Amino acid sequence: MSVPAIVDFRRGGAPADAPFDPAKLLAGTPRASVDNRYSDASQQFHCGTWASTPGRWKISYTEHEFCFLLEGRVRLTSSDGVAVEFGPGDAFVVPAGFSGTWETLESARKHYAIFERSG
Repeated sequence: MSVPAIVDFRRGGAPADAPFDPAKLLAGTPRASVDNRYSDASQQFHCGTWASTPGRWKISYTEHEFCFLLEGRVRLTSSDGVAVEFGPGDAFVVPAGFSGTWETLESARKHYAIFERSG
């Protein structure tokens, strides 16, 4: 049995376009990319880097996501109206069941770790 390799985020990745669902867009014409660096064998745990230009869209999380904002500014507003802004160096968790809006105020880039239960 071989030892799994360490996933080093310092090495350049291969970002791919991550188009937004037009039905969820509320403002702007954001463009996003994702560079998923790791997925476990169960396909429940994922890590990578995500980036977006400014815009606002509806969100409804089925997964738990840890975010570490590398650059830019974002605002998450819950469906009950509570808004929180984050900037470079901020870390936060969006728990499964959260719904509301995500707004990229300034072009942003984050590292993420996502866990989604199967079934």
